[in-house]
Amino acid sequence: MYEKEISQRKTFAIISHPDAGKTTLTEKFLLFGGQIQTAGAVKSNKITKSAASDFMEIGKQRGISVATSVMTFPYKGKWVNILDTPGHKDFAEDTYRTLTAVDSVILVIDCVKGVEEQTRRLMEVCRMRKTPVIVFINKMDRDGKDPFDLLDEIEENLSISVHPMSWPINGGRDFKGVYLIPDKSLNLFESSKTKKADEYIEIKGVEDPSLPNMVGEANAEKLREDVELVDGVYGELDLNDYLSADVAPVFFGSALNNFGIQEMLDTFVEVAPNPLPRITAEREVDPTEEKFTGFIFKIHANLDPRHRDRIAFLRVCSGKFQRNKGYKHTRLEKSLKFSNPYTFLADSKEVAEAAYPGDVVGLYDTGNFKIGDTLTEGEKLQFKGIPSFSPEIFRELINLDPMKSKQLEKGIQQLTDEGLANLFVQELGSRKFVGTVGELQFEVLQYRLEHEYGAKCRFEPRAIHKACWMTGDANEMKEFMKYRQQNIAYDKAQNPVFLAETAFILRTAMDKHPDITFHLTSEAL
Repeated sequence: MYEKEISQRKTFAIISHPDAGKTTLTEKFLLFGGQIQTAGAVKSNKITKSAASDFMEIGKQRGISVATSVMTFPYKGKWVNILDTPGHKDFAEDTYRTLTAVDSVILVIDCVKGVEEQTRRLMEVCRMRKTPVIVFINKMDRDGKDPFDLLDEIEENLSISVHPMSWPINGGRDFKGVYLIPDKSLNLFESSKTKKADEYIEIKGVEDPSLPNMVGEANAEKLREDVELVDGVYGELDLNDYLSADVAPVFFGSALNNFGIQEMLDTFVEVAPNPLPRITAEREVDPTEEKFTGFIFKIHANLDPRHRDRIAFLRVCSGKFQRNKGYKHTRLEKSLKFSNPYTFLADSKEVAEAAYPGDVVGLYDTGNFKIGDTLTEGEKLQFKGIPSFSPEIFRELINLDPMKSKQLEKGIQQLTDEGLANLFVQELGSRKFVGTVGELQFEVLQYRLEHEYGAKCRFEPRAIHKACWMTGDANEMKEFMKYRQQNIAYDKAQNPVFLAETAFILRTAMDKHPDITFHLTSEAL
């Protein structure tokens, strides 16, 4: 039905460990797509010009991405949807959910540090979902690890085979550029933070007699040896191996200097998958289906501080999404219309008349949506794979200004709707416990509650080991909840949750109540 539009869409996320250069790479893509004219340098302490993809004030102050940003740009006849994710581990859950909305991934690795902890965790999610991956090894103009050692490290630590598409000529201060293996051309390095295009030099492979004049005799000899070894070990790339997530093409470059990016982007738009089928609890949804379906993978309050808005990010899975058309919200079983749906171009928004599979649309939300909600043209569907994880850190929310109780209540409800943290409310005394996967989220919550809602609060640590959602025999659960009243709270969907204080208490509860299953994610409900 919409094959032409679907064939033009490429929707992907950029993932990495913090400081590997992910946000810088995002900006350079926008530069190539003509969406921004200059690239802003993002540094942790002194930000000269904030990155286009870092909307939030606290992100600008800290020099880290704390919320997934969505941007779209045209490139070589394709419509590229890019989701820039938080690299910081405290915001990993936001990234995991974002990975449910993309069809492929670009993984950025710092050549100095190699494979880092957060990279491993993110790749586990990609492997689990069989998401195709392209690797960009960044910062080649700095003294880093040997390229062969880096490839071995990626294969060993990330459980994926690699296939070099370009090869560096030296590194650090002696970095001369890269040799592009498939088309046997050279891209010589020059330090430039704003240039838009790389200039390729056509040569007749590594045996070309003019090569030593361009890179030096010793470098030419080393490149010949390296390329011979690469050809012998890796052979030719089988596209099906990439699409089935078994092999990752690898590129070398420097995002800050806009080097080595164009050949990766050119390859990406050529080989990356178009929108893929998505699984619902009821059936598989194919992107070519005539009727519209989509799901909410992210919610963000106050995206524009000048307007008190709340935007739900919708991934279109099939059919055509149209402005002002009524769609069924399957959880609430009611019809909703959207008069101002948005697409995102760099740091600006544009009203979208229509959107197709692979596109991400921003919907103004008055409180109807939660993460994972499904919209359809009437069919009862529920998209799967958007989990809420059991938090690792728990604190009690303490109101510091009773006059602002309403603002605090509204703020904590909206911010936890975004998936920034889990909110658990106890019936006993209406105590509110907030659970997160990292310390930094409390800092962000406190900052945003004060600056966006005018509500001052503090978070007091509480000794809670795990929050467990429960399913099982109704009578057994009723008895358990009565006996364990002080440890029972309710999540935002009014599901009962057992707040186990220690691993021992949780184990004991499991042993004593075999008819109750204790879940560490809410996806099982």
